[in-house]
Amino acid sequence: MTTGFSRLRREDLLKTACEVIAEQGFGHTRTLDIARAAGVSQALLFYHFETKERLFAQAFGYAARVHLEALADVERSSGTPLERLRSLLRLCSPAIPTEGWRLWIDAWSEAMRSTELEEISRRIDARGRTLMRTIIEAGVVSGDFDCDDPDSATWRLFALIDGLAVQTHTHPKVLSRRRVNVLIRTAAAKELGVDAENL
Repeated sequence: MTTGFSRLRREDLLKTACEVIAEQGFGHTRTLDIARAAGVSQALLFYHFETKERLFAQAFGYAARVHLEALADVERSSGTPLERLRSLLRLCSPAIPTEGWRLWIDAWSEAMRSTELEEISRRIDARGRTLMRTIIEAGVVSGDFDCDDPDSATWRLFALIDGLAVQTHTHPKVLSRRRVNVLIRTAAAKELGVDAENL
């Protein structure tokens, strides 16, 4: 049975693994790099995770759980549909190049070759889309939004956000943070029939 200490140690190791992978990429990260960053031996890593592939999948799973918790906070919010959408767009915005986005982008690439990563990334993407669609549908019912097809609007908005994330991390000097935010807010406003200044 896993002790409280072991669970805490595993969480620490997964958090460190995410940081190292985000910095170096899945393809360039060695278990030795993660062990050094965590201040532990490679033997301890393999004791907890057995293989490099399992460590990477569980590290991505850890990052996914953190993101799911943030999505759940938005979902539980008692705010209006407009306020909840604003919170979700801020949460998902790639305007600030972050460790999280670097990890997601690299994981998407690896997901084409890893069943575990594909399943995790697909589940997280689906959860975000479900939340956005639910918020848009609630806004249509309340009269805050004017949108004939919430599902299609959700796909278009997430496609824009994901595409901008790739651009801002691959070519960081091409788009300013302000420009990224304007592009997302403007697109959302057009999709939902609201003033972009309110998003």
